[in-house]
Amino acid sequence: MSVGETGGRASWFQRFLLPGFALKAVIIGGGYATGRELAEYFVPSGPWGGLAAMLLATVIWSVVAAITFALARKLGAYDYRAFFRGLLGPGWVAFEAAYLIFVVLILAVFGAAAGAIGAATFGWPEWTGSLLLAALIVAVTAWGTGVVEQMFKYVSILLYTVYGLFLVLALASFGGLIGQGFANAPPPPGGWMGGNWLAGGITYASYNIVGAVVILPVLRHLTSQRDSVVAGLLAGPLSMLPAILFFVAMMAFYPAIGAETLPSDFLLRQMNMPWFHVLFQVMIFAALLESGAGAIHAINERISGAVESRGRPPLSPKARAIIGALILTGCMFVAGEIGLVDLIASGYRFLAWLFLAVFVVPLLTLGTWRLLRPSTAPHMEALP
Repeated sequence: MSVGETGGRASWFQRFLLPGFALKAVIIGGGYATGRELAEYFVPSGPWGGLAAMLLATVIWSVVAAITFALARKLGAYDYRAFFRGLLGPGWVAFEAAYLIFVVLILAVFGAAAGAIGAATFGWPEWTGSLLLAALIVAVTAWGTGVVEQMFKYVSILLYTVYGLFLVLALASFGGLIGQGFANAPPPPGGWMGGNWLAGGITYASYNIVGAVVILPVLRHLTSQRDSVVAGLLAGPLSMLPAILFFVAMMAFYPAIGAETLPSDFLLRQMNMPWFHVLFQVMIFAALLESGAGAIHAINERISGAVESRGRPPLSPKARAIIGALILTGCMFVAGEIGLVDLIASGYRFLAWLFLAVFVVPLLTLGTWRLLRPSTAPHMEALP
């Protein structure tokens, strides 16, 4: 046990696994959990090309997360406003604008996915699942970082367990088809030196890695730069593992599964196990909850940090709940007008280029330079 930034005793879990679980929590909601993102960015490259793209995305996540965590600790910046003030100076507002676009889009995707799950599993009107998700996100985020961290922990346990069971049942139900899918797969379109798999891996990694700054509040437990680097390197595999298990099962029905709006629901119907169908959909709903809560919590912490820097008390649970409710009301139901497939296919590619410009490129250049130079300035959280 070690003493962390919070002044308490930081556990091994809090230092090394919690950041990865939190990153997975932000990434997994909506299209990842339902399989729609996997169908969009990895299935077109085929079984082997899709796995190559996922491994490339994992490496990108690990490298960017390690640098982000280390820089955040050096700056003492545990919300995205403080982090980008340290990285970009006055240019930090460019990330603020990009992040607001990101939140509108992902919460719209989460709303569409929650509505689709409620309709497919329980026969509810689509608005019912979206409303239930919004209410739970508000309830969790109202109570701050401690409650959000506990949710990340327990939902992660549920998620890894269900995904592992999912692969076991898929192998038992149609394992022969999975083997045939990989055995008969042609080389990736465009070849191994480029083409769809490379573009898919970079695109997927680029718009999702913003999660590394969304989860900055949980980094207060880190005790050293070694902790930062180890936690960052572990974050990539922890975030991608469920997707790899899911993708392997999807290859039983390649390439037709690429056209499914909810690949998860399609595969569950092939298993013909009603009890597991319900359990898996509940797990996806829990994944949507942790992803949505992570996005809203980041905004609450950014606002609370700005308020505290002016000598005022941090946001109260009531204020956090009101902010969350306003944001969710404004953007979750965009999904009803656009639809899950179009949101993921069009909006996420735009976000990939946006975050490459305002986060990844500045981090790998300015951020690396700031990490390597001697520290002469006080922590950002102490600045007015």
